[in-house]
Amino acid sequence: MAALLHVVSKQAPQLNRNLLEGVRLSFKNHHPLSETHCRLQSRQLHVSAVAVANWYHDNRKRKHSEPWGQRRSYATQGALPEKNQQATENALLNIFQKKRKAPWEIRTTDSSHSATRQRPQAQQERYYRRRGDSSMTNRLHPSSFSSSMLRGPPLAKPTSAITSNGSSFLLPATQPSLQAPFTKQPPPIRHCFHLGHHPASGESIGTYDGPEITATDMIKAMATYIWPKDDAMVRKRVLISLGLLGGAKVLNVCVPFLFKMGVDNLNVLSMDTVPQAASALTISVLLGYGIARAGAAGFNELRNAVFARVAQHSIRKIATNVFLHLHNLDLQFHLSKQTGALSKTIDRGSRGINFVLTAMVFNVVPTMFELALVSSILGMKCGMAYAALSMGCVGVYSAYTLAVTQWRTKFRIYMNQAENEAGNKAVDSLINYETVKYFNNEQYEANRYDQVLKKYEDASLKTSTSLALLNFGQNAIFSVALSTIMVMAANEIAQGRMTVGDLVMVNGLLFQLSIPLGFLGSVYREVRQALLDMRTMFTLMGVQSAIQSRANAPPLDVRRETASIEFRNVGFRYAQSNEIFKDLSFTIPAGKKIAIVGGSGSGKSSMVRLLFRFFEPSTGEILINGQNIREVDLQSLRKAIAVVPQDSVLFHDTIRHNIHYGDLSKSQTELENAARLADLHDSILQWPKQYETQVGERGLKLSGGEKQRVAIARAILKNSPILIFDEATSSLDSITEQNILQALARATDNRTSICIAHRLSTVMDADEILVLENGRVGQRGTHDQLLRGGGLYTKLWDTQNRLYNIGSKKPTKPEGEEK
Repeated sequence: MAALLHVVSKQAPQLNRNLLEGVRLSFKNHHPLSETHCRLQSRQLHVSAVAVANWYHDNRKRKHSEPWGQRRSYATQGALPEKNQQATENALLNIFQKKRKAPWEIRTTDSSHSATRQRPQAQQERYYRRRGDSSMTNRLHPSSFSSSMLRGPPLAKPTSAITSNGSSFLLPATQPSLQAPFTKQPPPIRHCFHLGHHPASGESIGTYDGPEITATDMIKAMATYIWPKDDAMVRKRVLISLGLLGGAKVLNVCVPFLFKMGVDNLNVLSMDTVPQAASALTISVLLGYGIARAGAAGFNELRNAVFARVAQHSIRKIATNVFLHLHNLDLQFHLSKQTGALSKTIDRGSRGINFVLTAMVFNVVPTMFELALVSSILGMKCGMAYAALSMGCVGVYSAYTLAVTQWRTKFRIYMNQAENEAGNKAVDSLINYETVKYFNNEQYEANRYDQVLKKYEDASLKTSTSLALLNFGQNAIFSVALSTIMVMAANEIAQGRMTVGDLVMVNGLLFQLSIPLGFLGSVYREVRQALLDMRTMFTLMGVQSAIQSRANAPPLDVRRETASIEFRNVGFRYAQSNEIFKDLSFTIPAGKKIAIVGGSGSGKSSMVRLLFRFFEPSTGEILINGQNIREVDLQSLRKAIAVVPQDSVLFHDTIRHNIHYGDLSKSQTELENAARLADLHDSILQWPKQYETQVGERGLKLSGGEKQRVAIARAILKNSPILIFDEATSSLDSITEQNILQALARATDNRTSICIAHRLSTVMDADEILVLENGRVGQRGTHDQLLRGGGLYTKLWDTQNRLYNIGSKKPTKPEGEEK
């Protein structure tokens, strides 16, 4: 790889830097880039020279209208000598043809798996014929590559190349827009649910590495909520709802028969019939017709009212379980999450559950029952031809609905993706309102939001247009069938084999059937969409947290006097990053105040995350009171540690709630004492609503120092044997900082505490200071001992004091100037 990049950069100094960086990135990740097909094996790199030579020869700007035959002349007109050009081509071809491998053979290699994919020549040719690009079929074999072909097809517009890690870079306008004729192997991902390769990919929720969740799995899961074993009242409501449903269907079928009897009675009315008797019978039948219709409608509405509690109870239980499950997932999941996409996932999934429950219980199964009942009645009363025609109508109607709905589903998916992206953009922009204002980028944010809404508009337009096509086809199919049956019935009446009442009955039955059929079409469409939304939500339920308590793990046994901490040969790195800790070892005695300092990126905050078990160390172990934190119950571990984070984020609630959140069982008196220790109580009493003051979203109504003091009060209220302060005074002014340091001294008295600090003046009184350097403890000791010993701590101290002295030093007049 190094030799190839050297040749390209040496021979083509004008090569676009973005492209060269893209080549490096592509080779670094062992991933094919556009038409650059790579094979990495035994440190031998075989590259199809198509893309690289195109970059080399077509680098210089030229008009698209120039004949292709004139392209080569640019290599000799000031760009490169002809011999250097030929040398570059030969070097590329030699590298490519070294082992005579086909250019579409791919080998991707990573630490966990290796996979090789090949496509034969015939399959490649079929691919290009389907694309209508027959010229490409002659380029597939290595022997067909020549210097003239290396220059590639005509120029195309700029395009983005996607690398294996999800990043992208822009190919210049002089590059051909090429697509690899194969499906690339996906990059390795963590075995957990994730929301995409980069923050902008909030359009959908991905799946986890496990068995695919099917519609049957989701229906089985919902059945446990509809028919819970521990709730007899819910089961009773389900049975009542089904009984009401059966009664409504029977009354629906009776309606056309009663109407037929009324019409026939009116038709046979003659001078020989007693008018009063005929009128009384007709009126009775018509009253029965009205009662049957009203009864069917009443049963349906009563059924909905009874079942509503079942549906809403199921939705609440499922949504609560999903919400709790999200909180139980590990930090790595939440670091990659899209908040807007997650909230929409739960919302859509809940609505989808409601719809599927209603549709399956009250639409799909009853419609099939009613279809069988109507067809049987038509067959017995009118003949099998009528039954066959009605069944054929339903079959064609259903097939058309399924086919078109299947085609339309992709438009709904695109629309949901665009809606998710729009929600993410809006939330991200509004949360960063002040940043937008600082840089006068209101119009820029509006344009970005409008671009996403344009995607939603296009997808929504396709959805609406395809829906109109579906509705028209459904109505046309039913109208043709209805007209045919009515003509057949009219012929039967003309021949005396049927009455006018029979015609009315047939018409009524078919229209009675059209109502659930119309619902069946829309229900199928919505059920398809609901199942997609539900699959995403149930996928969340299938994600397993990477950090879990072991089965029957004992609780952590720790008290203030026994809260010692030991890091023993700990190694750690984040995914796809450099190693943070290398054989890190140190011990913190119980009741001691330890400070941890170091340069930026030295792993100070990572140490807190490891201790709190947000992440697991790759090697070594962490012990509290001699107990490995992996072997104890996770909840008991986290209950024993109180943390004041560097970035204090508050709930959109009152100041009382945010402090009380440290321990919801504590009294108001204890809450106020914690606020006093954090030097916050007096400030709260000066506010109009005092402890009922709203802090705003993420605490935006409070100053930085007030937010930090709320976080400190919350940690003090938790009263854990171990206290961790991650830059706890970073947002405070000097006066408040001194008050807080005094309060922290009282709060940490006889309690194991870890203070992570950037300003060394705040940890001078620590019992011991650990200096992190190169993934290990480089120095340790008291403040005075470290200053006398020199090293990194002394450099940090001198730098901070020098900056302070420079800022406070009075300006002096230049040398030689008169006093």
